[in-house]
Order: sequence, then structure tokens, then C-alpha cells
Amino acid sequence: MTPLEDKAAGCLTGAAVGDALGGATEGWTPEQIEQRYGGRVEGIVPPFNEDWRNARPIAPYHKGDGHVTDDTLMTHALVRVYERAGGHLDAYAVAEHLVPEMMGEKRWIPELEAEALPLHRVFLAEKWLVLRLHYGHIDPREAGVGNIVNCGAAMYMAPVGVVNAGDPDAAYAEAIDVAGAHQSSYGREAAGVLAAAVAEAMRPGATPDSVVETSLRLAHDGTRAAIEAVCDKARGFEHWEGSFAGLRAAMAPYDTVADTYRDQGLGARRASRIHSIEELPLALAFLVIAKGDYRDTVLGGVNYGRDADSIASMGGAIAGALGGLASVPARWRDEISTASRLDLVAPALALAAVATRVHEDDVARRRAGEQAFRELLS
Repeated sequence: MTPLEDKAAGCLTGAAVGDALGGATEGWTPEQIEQRYGGRVEGIVPPFNEDWRNARPIAPYHKGDGHVTDDTLMTHALVRVYERAGGHLDAYAVAEHLVPEMMGEKRWIPELEAEALPLHRVFLAEKWLVLRLHYGHIDPREAGVGNIVNCGAAMYMAPVGVVNAGDPDAAYAEAIDVAGAHQSSYGREAAGVLAAAVAEAMRPGATPDSVVETSLRLAHDGTRAAIEAVCDKARGFEHWEGSFAGLRAAMAPYDTVADTYRDQGLGARRASRIHSIEELPLALAFLVIAKGDYRDTVLGGVNYGRDADSIASMGGAIAGALGGLASVPARWRDEISTASRLDLVAPALALAAVATRVHEDDVARRRAGEQAFRELLS
């Protein structure tokens, strides 16, 4: 593999593994997780509820047992959009390519243990894409307005960072455009910052500190404030064990989702300039605590609970991009690939090929622009 392919594979497999590990603990507290599994989760575990078909409010999804969730399904779908488009994406590409796939192409859905349309698995915030873009014919750049504000767009934006590897500013701008079809407010902002964090992590020589610095440089409003507060708190911990209460306290002023995660107040997930999603700041915090180590970045998110699959997936994408494919434990990769019936590496190699073509086109366009500007100055 080239370094680009290796880092892309680390990013996307890292995201999928984090997603699958965190799926089992999603929605629960650290104390509940520890009690259910007889200690901290250290790998692939069975569902929190054994009777998952009838467990509420998770039913009918078979989480755990190495099954990826909608985070990975949407991530891989975005890779296919890049392959079809063959270049940079915008909100119109979501309407033209992503929505038809969600509505019309059956895929193996691990949590349903069946082939089904992705539309039948995704959460309401993702069904919004079909409602607004296909049925509502809304301008794709504005379709995200009115949706609940959550991590829905950010959870699958890692491919944008890979395509813009080494150029966080470009990744941020592209993700903000793409995410406009899905989210508004701090949900859209998080999508841009996550893509930028991945683009920085793809850069040779990048570090956890440079990823956080890049995120802070580009983030705005409550998203920036939350990342700064949570990462500052994270620097006081040597391991994720024992960090959860402190990190949650640092995040709470910026989060609209209650400490009792399933109890939503009237202000939850509404547009705001002073709030932030929880998942991205926590993913960066665990990256800081783990000093970039993939395993501990992901396990921190898994055992934190709440939206554990998305926290671990985002952290896994960044740590995997930093460390490459070898940083993601091979046993986890293999077992999750088998359990989910997914090739976790092939989408990354396809995305690296797209990134190479896009970069070549960008260079040619930039050189043409530079030549034109030189002539204007002569």
C-alpha cells in the first residue's frame, strides 16, 4: 500500500470497528455498561439486551456481536457517491447520488440480519434526506434546515477528509457544503470539523495535538468552545478510566441532550450558536487522553456510553488515519468484517483512488489559475 492507501484504510476500518464496538453500549451510562458486562468493555461483546428484537427503544436492531450500525452504512455509501461523481462533492451530489441509493439499492444490514434498503435502517434524521430532497424537491443546499440537530451528518463525513488529505481547510469547506443537504447549525458545523480533523490526521507528521489545533482553528461558536473545554479537561487524564465524569461535566454546558440520555427536553437538538453535538468533542478528548493510540481512543468512547457508536467511530476514524491500517487491531477488523458481511478495506482503497484523481485535477486547475493570474499582473 502507498501511505495514502494505508492511512485511508486505517481511517475507514478504524471508523467501522469503533462503530461496531460502540453499538453494543449505545444509549447507556458507564455504570450500566460495567454492570451489564461485568467490567469495562475491551472488545466485541453481545447486545446490551439479549432479547434485542423486543428491547425498547433499540428494537429491532441487533447491536453488538461485531455488527456495524448506520454510521458505517452511510460512510460506505458516501464513498460510493465519490466513485460515481469522480470529483469533489457538494449538496447536489447528495441529492443526485446518495438519496437514490438509500431508497433503491438493497444492502446487507447487519443489525437487521437481512438485505434491506438503507432507508429502512437509518434514523429519522437521515430519513430526512429522502423526505426533503426526493419528495420535497428542496434546494439541496438548504435541505438540512429544520432537521433535528445531531451528529447525523458528522458520523459519515470521514471520506471527505480522506479525499482532501493534508488540506483541512478544503475538507472543512467541502463537508460544510455536503452536509447542508442533511443538517444545519452545530450539526453541520461538526461535519465540517470532523472532515478537517481527518484531513489533518492524514497528513504525514500529524499528531493528536495538531488534529485538535486544526479543529479549534476551523470550528466556530459552540462547537469550538466545546472542543476547547473538553480537550482541556482531557489533558488532565492519563487514561480514559476515571475520565468520564470530568469529560461529561466539561461537555454539559454545550450539550442539549440531558444527562439522562433518553430523556429529551424541549430544547434538545434544536438549532443554536452556543451548543455543540457531544460526539465530536468526546472523540477528540479520548484521542488526546490516548495520545493517538487507536485502541484506547475507541475503548474510551465505547465505555463512555451515550452515543457510544458515533463517539468511537469518529475517534476511530481520526486515530486510524493517524496510525494507518496496522493501528487497528487485526482481530477486531477480521471479526467485524465477518460478522457484518462487509469488506472494510476495499472502500478505503477505492476512496484513495478517487482522492488521487481529485488531487491531480485540483493541481491542474490551480496551475491554470496561477497562469491566468500571472498574465493579469504582466
